[in-house]
Amino acid sequence: MKPLAALLVASCLLAASCGGSSEHLASLDKTRACLVKHHIRLGGQLDFVATTATGGAVKAHFPDNDVTVVFGETVPDADNINDAYVRFHAQNVGIEDVLKQQVNVVMLWRLHPSDADISRLTSCLK
Repeated sequence: MKPLAALLVASCLLAASCGGSSEHLASLDKTRACLVKHHIRLGGQLDFVATTATGGAVKAHFPDNDVTVVFGETVPDADNINDAYVRFHAQNVGIEDVLKQQVNVVMLWRLHPSDADISRLTSCLK
């Protein structure tokens, strides 16, 4: 392998191993502003897991459903939040049906979410 090509490959590997990612990390502030702009009511008591989130959390109220939107500062933080919800869920709750994760955001819905509600929320993850 030519020295320049070897250097390029090594640089790419180093960037990947140091957490270089093209994934978009959403923030509470930008997401909250977007939800308000789209007339989605916010507020309410957060559960214990949400109160411990490194990136903050907010409760959003749709006409027929509510969702707790929890932000990790990193994807591993969100993975831990997701794991906590799975670990602590009530045994009579089908957690797989109401718990969703998108990059660094975990969404815990009160009821099975409609595709329209999921779309409205995820379009605001900024």
